[in-house]
Amino acid sequence: MSADAENPVKPAFPPVAGLVIGILAVSTASLLIRYAQQDAPSLVIAAARLALAVLILAPFALIRARSELARLSRRQLLLLGLAGVFLGLHFAAWITSLEFTTIASSVVLVTTAPLWVALLSPIFLRERLPASAALGLLIAFIGGVVVGLGQGCQIDQGISCPGMANFFLGRVFTGNLLALAGALLSASYLMVGHRVRASLSLLGYTFVVYGVAALTLLLLVTLNRQSFLGYPPITYLWFALLALIPQLLGHSSFNWALRYLRAAYVSVALLGEPVGTMILAYLFLRESPSLIELGGGIFILTGIYLTSRAERAE
Repeated sequence: MSADAENPVKPAFPPVAGLVIGILAVSTASLLIRYAQQDAPSLVIAAARLALAVLILAPFALIRARSELARLSRRQLLLLGLAGVFLGLHFAAWITSLEFTTIASSVVLVTTAPLWVALLSPIFLRERLPASAALGLLIAFIGGVVVGLGQGCQIDQGISCPGMANFFLGRVFTGNLLALAGALLSASYLMVGHRVRASLSLLGYTFVVYGVAALTLLLLVTLNRQSFLGYPPITYLWFALLALIPQLLGHSSFNWALRYLRAAYVSVALLGEPVGTMILAYLFLRESPSLIELGGGIFILTGIYLTSRAERAE
């Protein structure tokens, strides 16, 4: 069946423009987090983002997906719970990384999640890794090493870097390591979700997974004896914008575009997030990536593109 037959009525709004809106919306996350971190701890920001998103989804999920949620099997609940825990820990690690490293490094490293999915899928999902995908992984890994070293190195009549001891003990390395952990946790979330997503609607799936992720983050906030009270009013505005713009508007735009565009095309468009984030960080925070970081970011994006293209071909 042709695409026109599947979608006889063309949308009044161009789907490509919807993708652009989605990329811009998701790209605001790091910027909004940086603003919120001026007054609130990272775990509180992560928990508020997910909790508010769940509260917004709740009326729709409980009305439109109530029967579906009531029929969930024990296996489905287990997988959904595990995916939610991974997602909550992903946000905890990634948002905390922004306290230690630049937005550019953090976003570029955390967006390596698709590469880790491709690397781990043969082990956990028994999916073969094509040779071209392995090449993409290697290129992205090299880019990750370059980004990790980039903030401690300078270009001045050559490249000079501090001693490795300083690199491994520095705040920048901690931030980059947390961002990489966020990517691995995101990959785990995607692989677990892959096993259950096909049997559930998007609304039912996201409501349960986001709910478990929010509970996970609320538990971490409680264990760290942190509070959601006592912050300036502007901080609560950043919380609300995080839930509305990158969490709901951004992902909703991508899901809307999937009706009219190939899924592979939409997934490749997601790679525009680091570029959008770097542009916004430069415009609003005057935080520009160094030449070394920029080169490492290009390597990572190239590796992700090669891996995604190999997966589409497969």
